[in-house]
Amino acid sequence: MKDDLSMMRVRDALAEGNTAVNRTTLKDVADHVGVSAKTVSNVVNGTGWVSPELQERVREALVSLGYRPNAAARQLRSGRSGMVAVALPELSQPYFAELASELVRAAQDRSITVLINQTNGDRDSERRLSDGVGLPVMDGLILSALALNADDLAHRLDTTPLVLLGEHIGQSPFPHVTVDNTLAARAATDHLIARGRKRIAAIGAQVEGPNETSMLRLAGYREALTAAGLPLDDDLVMTVEAFHRSDGASAANRLLDSGVGFDAVFAFNDLLALGAMHALAERGVHVPADVAVIGFDDIDEGRYSTPTLTSVSPDKAAIARIALDLVLEPGPAIETSIPFKIIKRASA
Repeated sequence: MKDDLSMMRVRDALAEGNTAVNRTTLKDVADHVGVSAKTVSNVVNGTGWVSPELQERVREALVSLGYRPNAAARQLRSGRSGMVAVALPELSQPYFAELASELVRAAQDRSITVLINQTNGDRDSERRLSDGVGLPVMDGLILSALALNADDLAHRLDTTPLVLLGEHIGQSPFPHVTVDNTLAARAATDHLIARGRKRIAAIGAQVEGPNETSMLRLAGYREALTAAGLPLDDDLVMTVEAFHRSDGASAANRLLDSGVGFDAVFAFNDLLALGAMHALAERGVHVPADVAVIGFDDIDEGRYSTPTLTSVSPDKAAIARIALDLVLEPGPAIETSIPFKIIKRASA
């Protein structure tokens, strides 16, 4: 009878929008199920051992009674909020979307909630997030910054643990997880050279804006050519404004219009490569028979292009795992280089 009256009060509160329903306690749930508050706590927090049948009964009671964890109290007890913020430049970019998915998956394995933010590579946006502006209390921030500089980080206002992804930011006092872009770009170019290609174009050079990734990949491309005794021809280096499909297509068309002979393309990311392959196909150039193409990032789209795209594959799952480990257990400002491999497909 007591349980029936309790449930009636909860239903009435829900119907009336009464916020008191959100103050249901673990003891209320325990009394309803007929177990100890410790047992309910074990189910809520995933600790201890509770039989599957009893877990199901407790979960049903948690839902029916409208129990909501008290995040503030949990944070006071554990010293953690259970949330990590992730800030990425452009979620419409498949690489960043796939990386975000890996971060969410790795966080779920640790019972952590991820708050995703998009910066568009804007310095003010990156600086505000690094200062904690607009963010709730977090256990850490994982930031893939394009425009921040060392001075911005030196005067950072927030003390929340920070881990950086991607481009270097001077002598940063924060852990940094990255791929060796120069070494990876050299491996990509070596892959084309090993297939007998001697006139290798590079699509992705950038002269304005945040361009460290572009510069490092261009350096690796040039190192590979020099090591193979092939000439460095600036006419084979195509600049782009951004790493988008349209930029890759435009660069390939400019390359074809220039009349400069080439038998391969190293594109600085997969979207540039896919755009370049589209333009080549429209102009009657066959890949890989006439021109071999290799990209960078190994996005899922490349597995389904025609032909399928050979690409440099950074270990995105490792990036996510290591970044979360570093932000949740802060340590020295080390740089961690993530492994990569060449995924060989039909385009090269």
